[in-house]
Amino acid sequence: MAKRIVVDPITRIEGHLRIDAEIKEGHITKAWSSGQMWRGIEVILQGRDPRDAWLFTQRICGVCTTVHAIASVRAVENALDLEIPINAQYIRNLILALHGLHDHIVHFYILSALDWVDVVSALKADPGKTAALANSLSDWPGNSVDRFKAIKEKIKTLVDTGQLGPFANGYWGHPAMKLPPEANLMAVSHYLEALDYQRKADSAIAILVGKNPHIQNLSVGGVTTAINLDNEATLNMERLYWIKQLAKDVRAFVHKVYLPDVITIGALYKDWLEYGAGVTNYLAVPDMPLDTQGTRFDLPGGTIFDGKLDSAKAFKNFKDPYFRDNVMESIVHSWYKGDWTRHPFNEDTVPDYTDFQENGKYSWIKSPRFQNKPMQVGPLAQVLVGYALGHDLTRRYVDYALERISGLAGSKVGLEALHSTPGRHLGRAIRAAVLSDLAIKHWQLLVDNIGRGDTAIFNPPSFPKGEQMGFGFHEAPRGALSHWIVIRDGRISNYQCVVPSTWNAGPRDGKQQPGPYEASLVDNPVAIPERPLEVLRTVHSFDPCIACAVHMLDPKGEELSSIKVL
Repeated sequence: MAKRIVVDPITRIEGHLRIDAEIKEGHITKAWSSGQMWRGIEVILQGRDPRDAWLFTQRICGVCTTVHAIASVRAVENALDLEIPINAQYIRNLILALHGLHDHIVHFYILSALDWVDVVSALKADPGKTAALANSLSDWPGNSVDRFKAIKEKIKTLVDTGQLGPFANGYWGHPAMKLPPEANLMAVSHYLEALDYQRKADSAIAILVGKNPHIQNLSVGGVTTAINLDNEATLNMERLYWIKQLAKDVRAFVHKVYLPDVITIGALYKDWLEYGAGVTNYLAVPDMPLDTQGTRFDLPGGTIFDGKLDSAKAFKNFKDPYFRDNVMESIVHSWYKGDWTRHPFNEDTVPDYTDFQENGKYSWIKSPRFQNKPMQVGPLAQVLVGYALGHDLTRRYVDYALERISGLAGSKVGLEALHSTPGRHLGRAIRAAVLSDLAIKHWQLLVDNIGRGDTAIFNPPSFPKGEQMGFGFHEAPRGALSHWIVIRDGRISNYQCVVPSTWNAGPRDGKQQPGPYEASLVDNPVAIPERPLEVLRTVHSFDPCIACAVHMLDPKGEELSSIKVL
């Protein structure tokens, strides 16, 4: 008989997500993904000035703020057929690369590493053997015997006092935890270092945008980051070189710590390379444009169907009809009025809550589809699409990572292993390596263009009478993000956001096709249903970001107040 478990909420994510799963003979046979929050930004935007939309949409989330801002201004620019200066493109590219690096580092170490790393087991580690292991993977200066001794002592102090802080409530001792003590100690040390390096990426972003989260420097038509090499209050060479140094520091961490750690965990958990594939249709969008019109990119995008790389078809530009015409959303199993499947330009957002009905409506998340098929989005999608389309930088890091995993695992690990739970982590680490290189490249492109005397950053928009429709996409840390806008007489008539975690976390559609979360959980092992570590592993591998919510609680967990934002 199947056993039903409910994990609610899924922790170590942004927002509120519930996962229901049926387990039979130690494996998941069916799953439901339920978003437990209503976004509602689309309703708030109706009737507003399109130039203000980016300020609102980045409030969808406290993590994915830059991404909604960039997608929003691109949507309006698309509707107006507005080019932006090349400096604005380079500055936006730097922002998205640095944000991606910050986000990927935080996701792996802070939000998901503890699904694989047994912190308490690290107390059994020999610091000398830990240093030998770490130094066999890279020459990172933090991999010293003295540091590992200090980290081990810190863990012991936390355990002895019972104050585990961020390591509390982990599934320590779980039978699915298989790393040797030395690998666990190394990972805990790198977890703590990651806190410093994600901050460096965040600091570089803040120099460009004023603050983060909720950046301040975008505008429809460009950016407001003034360039004047002779003014201390603007973007000058001192600030530019500060950004470059921070980006180089983060690049070193990604190449010498993050990527080797993910490779090592993938090799030591090679049995997990068989689990979590789910939907093997992939969608990514091109990004880091190299011209003012968005026709050439440093990151490719496109689609792959049924996991077949030879099916890859590219999205070619910011106006690509292949993308524009094939995105739809279904609300058959979502808490909105109706049971339609529509193009974003023609959608509405009318909430209609019915409580959880496993065969009816059970989620606030809609179900995006491309050519009527569910698509997995995220770093893995971008890596596979990039590999299939011959992107040199992506191919280099994929081949390197698979060769290293094969060597550590003692058996050949091929490209097909990426269709898995650890494969999503490896895709994210590879994307971070690519972004770390491109951040330096686009810094140089910006500096070289300024050196030629070009300081233009803004092209003012104008809004004609009548109706304009546009879409803007961006390959965000969690995958393909698109905003869709209908402007009528200079005001927003309709606005829809089709976001990465909507693609991945959405419920079944009208054809009863499960979304990527739901499909990826089927056949996963679950050793102890009351401690569903394996469910967390696969769901966390997508880096869920459902939405933002702020609650004020007293020490007993009682809500003190709730705030409604108009």
